[in-house]
Amino acid sequence: MRIGLTYDLKDDYLALGFTEHEVAEFDSPATIAALHDTLASLGHDVERVGHVKALAAQLVAGWRCDLVFNIAEGVAGFGRESQVPALLEAYEIPYTFSDPLVCAVTLHKGMAKHVARGCGVPTPGFVLVGTPEEAAAVTLPLPLFAKPVAEGSSKGITAKSLVTTRAALVAVCTELLRDHRQPVLVEEFLSGREFTVGMLGTGADARAIATLEVMLLGGADKGVYSYRNKTQWQGLVEYRLLEGGALRSEVEQVALATWRCLGCRDAGRVDVRLDGTGRAQMLEVNPLAGLTPGYSDLPIMAELAGMDYRTLISEIVRSARARVDAP
Repeated sequence: MRIGLTYDLKDDYLALGFTEHEVAEFDSPATIAALHDTLASLGHDVERVGHVKALAAQLVAGWRCDLVFNIAEGVAGFGRESQVPALLEAYEIPYTFSDPLVCAVTLHKGMAKHVARGCGVPTPGFVLVGTPEEAAAVTLPLPLFAKPVAEGSSKGITAKSLVTTRAALVAVCTELLRDHRQPVLVEEFLSGREFTVGMLGTGADARAIATLEVMLLGGADKGVYSYRNKTQWQGLVEYRLLEGGALRSEVEQVALATWRCLGCRDAGRVDVRLDGTGRAQMLEVNPLAGLTPGYSDLPIMAELAGMDYRTLISEIVRSARARVDAP
């Protein structure tokens, strides 16, 4: 197949004056090279396209392909992850991963939780806060957890995100509203173990390929999978493959129910955490999971489960083609 590769490259945005923190979700040249070379090794003719504006220019000029392998995150707004899929649908070009609706809903963590809860998926109590006054009026029981409603890569999450007083809640919400210019998701804090589940496939064919437990070490920010813990994980976090058993079954059932309920496609991750009683609950969904070999969670857990990087990418393409070719 002729495959186009769409992505947001960190170096492109750093050259425009963006900060390292602002480009945390974007990809490195090494990631793009790995994807390009892997797709080529599978027999595909691969062309690097880049971000949404580069894609738009090429489409207007008449460029077409059989499939787009899309990992573009977008820059601003709740619909930023939907821009490339929406543009490709306008030109009737098939692509990997979730559609514009799913990308928008899952990016907005509050909306994702509303939809999941409507499907019966367990998720902690939550409220959206848009002003310091709304933060002061929150009545959910302490302790609480506060984070930007539409950021990835743990952006905006620090040790202060776990709050045990009303005053601390107002303070952290005020700071997040100022720095991220979007509502804050405030939810009941789940005190149990935390997991991320790797998903592969779509609908009835979807399955969990592996589950990693996120274990914070001595020097890590306590109780939270913070931006610092995630980006400086070596020495702060241990990722351990969850073995089979009742706990893994429950965690993966929650992840699978979430995946199917929201309509996610091809591959991604679902984050799950246990409450104080040991009950698994959905935290959030990532339909455009990182694909850096040896670094991103999805390739790591696939490798631990016996699926090498080449096979993972092949399975993603196969899943997308099966959707496109279905009656």
